[in-house]
Amino acid sequence: MRKNNKLKFLKLIIVAIILFFSNSCNNDTLRDDFFLGGEIINPSSNYVNFYYNNIKIDSIELDSENKFFKKLENIQPGIYRIEHIPENQYIIIENGDSLWIRVNVEDFKESLTFSGKGSSKNNFLVDMSNLNDYENDFLSSIYNKESEIYKKAIDSLIEEKNNIWNQFNKSVKQKRLSQNITKASIKYNYYNKLERYALLRGKDWTNDEREEYFSYREGVNINNSELSLFEPYITYLMNYFNEKTLDSGQVYFYEKNNTDFNIKKLLIIDSKINEPYLKNNLARATAIEEILNFKNNDYHKEFIDYYTYVNTSEIYLNEILQLYTDIEKMKKGNTLPEIEILDFNGKKISSKTEFTGRKTFIYFWSQTQMNHYRRTIRRIEELKEEFPKYRFVGICIQPYTDMVSQAQNILNLDLSNQFSFNDFESSSKDWVLTFLNKTIIVDEKVKIIEGFSNLFTNDIEEILNSN
Repeated sequence: MRKNNKLKFLKLIIVAIILFFSNSCNNDTLRDDFFLGGEIINPSSNYVNFYYNNIKIDSIELDSENKFFKKLENIQPGIYRIEHIPENQYIIIENGDSLWIRVNVEDFKESLTFSGKGSSKNNFLVDMSNLNDYENDFLSSIYNKESEIYKKAIDSLIEEKNNIWNQFNKSVKQKRLSQNITKASIKYNYYNKLERYALLRGKDWTNDEREEYFSYREGVNINNSELSLFEPYITYLMNYFNEKTLDSGQVYFYEKNNTDFNIKKLLIIDSKINEPYLKNNLARATAIEEILNFKNNDYHKEFIDYYTYVNTSEIYLNEILQLYTDIEKMKKGNTLPEIEILDFNGKKISSKTEFTGRKTFIYFWSQTQMNHYRRTIRRIEELKEEFPKYRFVGICIQPYTDMVSQAQNILNLDLSNQFSFNDFESSSKDWVLTFLNKTIIVDEKVKIIEGFSNLFTNDIEEILNSN
């Protein structure tokens, strides 16, 4: 009961914040230049990156006060993405907008705020996302209930958020694009939860049960071009097509790991999606999921043939081919690709030079996720005791800051085994680092023993024992 009261209180605060900032959204100036600036507290890198359609448009360096400012020319209305590695946020830009961002990287989502012309709609997106996070525990607690109960709870949450949106829309003169996106941030977030529930629980539903449950799909436009770059919409459609790809009686969490399943999904996307940007984004997301399934590596050339047929973006094709090539380089027996790392004094070192001479177990962490770091260190201490012949090396995905040094001193770590990436963007691609729990194990000659293991799975001990 206390948790529910806390959630209600948080929702009231967010409604008040949304309405307080609403007046800054109104601007009808016709201009295709966009001013982007801000302040990053406790930065995790020296840059803020700006993306459109998953392609980097600009990289803006922080000054000595951790602030940045840039005039970006010929920016058309739409959905863009800002990134301060490893965090990112989608933003809406319309004619006349100029945004100032303020965020504390230690608590990125909770602290992120926008000011300036066009800020209200973007604060609305952040607040809706935070509310969604607050509700996850409640929804998890009813996941084992019957579909009618779960769907009723989702319907109630949708109604609640739509009431917030109506208040927001009355207080702000939103343009049509902003209206479409802010409303979609509610709709497709919850519709995605319904699709996920069906994937987990709907295998044995009757036709009548399916028809009743999926009635919300009548309000779905699977070819909404304005949302083709909007993450909640893309995520919803990915799970929508996952469900459409399943045959009767199949279990999703077995089938999704099969290349044939993802090939079939690609072909269904091709047949149902007409909008080119949207089709390419869905095909790209499907391809990344499949190529990162390392166990299917022997079938990936066949998959890429189908992907090439569906996709029309040369940039995306090159990205997928490069990912495939990078994964090939990380196979067992290959030399670990050489990158630049920084020691605790900030000195640049070759990874090949540093890891030569002793079997090495490499793990990763982020200064923006300190709870994960503490959990990682506890796991590493267990492994060090069991496998003393290995050297255990931690790599922070961001360059060292005072915050990193303080954390390592508190944890009383051996700093000679602690490093950071010098360039996250290139190094993470070279080593195919797609999740923080990844580990890499190499021998004395820096030959790969295992390039895609997970720190928190039981097979780590088996790999170390057998090598």
